Amino acid sequence: MKSKGLIILFFSFVSAFGQEEQPKIKWHENRQLSWEDFKAEPDNSIAYSANTNSGIGYSWNYSTASGIPEFQHEVYTNFYPNLSWVKDIQNEEYLLAHEQLHFDISELHARKLRKILESYEIGRNIRQDLKRLYNVVESDRVAMQNRFDKETAHSENKTAELKWRHFVAEELFKLQDYAL
Repeated sequence: MKSKGLIILFFSFVSAFGQEEQPKIKWHENRQLSWEDFKAEPDNSIAYSANTNSGIGYSWNYSTASGIPEFQHEVYTNFYPNLSWVKDIQNEEYLLAHEQLHFDISELHARKLRKILESYEIGRNIRQDLKRLYNVVESDRVAMQNRFDKETAHSENKTAELKWRHFVAEELFKLQDYAL
């Protein structure tokens, strides 16, 4: 018997937007965001200067066809250019680093989910178990994104911003075994 898990995506800051596939950029340590990646129209009703739309998702497959339970999974981090925007800004490099850190926070949580799934022991309720595990990590990711913006005042507090950059870099390093 073979069952395939559904891909689950979360888009921070934006609700579901229909069935069409959104262009995306996968997170990679050698590929930093550029302002050209931010393609959406700015939301002028919002005071801050840019918005990064990123998230984590996963897919999975479980099979007993060989007689031995086999669980395979993939976790990924995406940036959505058509849902991310920037206004006219003054300190472009500094703000871009802030937006990159939002993307990096999503990757940090993808690594956390990979680590959890690596040690997952197959149970009777695989689909429910995986959904629960994903929801815990996703909830933590959203909370960290919000805390990051609150503590840095959306990049205005430079001292807090530098602390966050250091913290996220350390955490990514600690989980480097779970990078793609």
